[in-house]
Amino acid sequence: MLGLGFIVLCTLVALLGYWVLPDNSPNANKSLVALQKQPPGTRVNILHVPLPDSARSASAVGILGLWWGGQPQKTREMPIEAAYRTTPDSLFVRPYRSYQSASAPRVAEQGFALRSLVTDTQAGASPQVIAAQAISPRTYLLGTDKAGRDELSRLLLGTRISLGIGLVAVLISVLLGMAVGAVAGYVGGWVDSLLLGLMTVVWSIPGIMLVIAISLALDSKGVWTSFVAVGLTMWVDVARVVRGQMLSLREKTFVEAGRVLGLPQSRLIWRHLLPNMTGPLIVLATSNFAAAILLEAGLSFLGLGVQPPAPSWGLMVNEGFQLLGTEAGLWLTLLPGLAISLLVLSFNLLGNGLRDAYDPKTPVG
Repeated sequence: MLGLGFIVLCTLVALLGYWVLPDNSPNANKSLVALQKQPPGTRVNILHVPLPDSARSASAVGILGLWWGGQPQKTREMPIEAAYRTTPDSLFVRPYRSYQSASAPRVAEQGFALRSLVTDTQAGASPQVIAAQAISPRTYLLGTDKAGRDELSRLLLGTRISLGIGLVAVLISVLLGMAVGAVAGYVGGWVDSLLLGLMTVVWSIPGIMLVIAISLALDSKGVWTSFVAVGLTMWVDVARVVRGQMLSLREKTFVEAGRVLGLPQSRLIWRHLLPNMTGPLIVLATSNFAAAILLEAGLSFLGLGVQPPAPSWGLMVNEGFQLLGTEAGLWLTLLPGLAISLLVLSFNLLGNGLRDAYDPKTPVG
């Protein structure tokens, strides 16, 4: 139940997507160079400078557009020090510096004309009110990465890719595996030998090599290519299980009765035989879900899966791994690695529970 609860939580986060992210820009890719590699809990003031009207109108998206692709920036953001001052027509701030020593000279002030900060709702407001509304505090609960992006937002958005990869991989593997396994097990003969040989060959090829070959065949690397490639590498497990179950079920009395009644083979397979394999297929689907998440993370870590700036957990582990030896490298590697481990563990726990539930030999109570 704990595993199921964590999976439901991740699914909810993935469905809500950009609606609940602290950084709802596309791919949570709002980069502030001055805030690179900040530790968890960093709090800083952000000055928002409105973009020209043409840029703001181009960035307008509806609620569904926000859910699917995020909100393009409507303002230019600048991290600043806490202290600032205003004059009747200007705002003066000091850019934020993450590392300052007592002997280091202070950063020079930068001035902004208040008219460039005024929005449509601030007409006639005092300089202090305009400045207070243009400056907002922001807390990075899990810190920032090497590009100054919010780590929490990218971790949350990464659930979409991980669960999406798992879902597409499971659907492809189950549908393809059921079709191949059912035909091989029910028809038998040379068809079974041919399909079993195909399964054996595919089984012997490492999954990463198959994904590389599929990516080369499709001449593309990206999110959707990774979805399809991972799915096409995992159907053999399903096919072998379905074939074995089909070999034992095709001689049952109800199958002989269907043949006597003249039912077509396709109806016997899809309406009478495959429904009897629901339990093993559900258990296998949960284990394949976890395996697909691990495979995608490994491919992204190697640069063969999801490409930047998409927030894949495997890609985030790679970015943190490149910083190992620095203070930021620890949490930038640990956080996405922990997310992968918890989600895979949850699917494994769910699979174990489903296996016990569908096992008739498991004692009740």
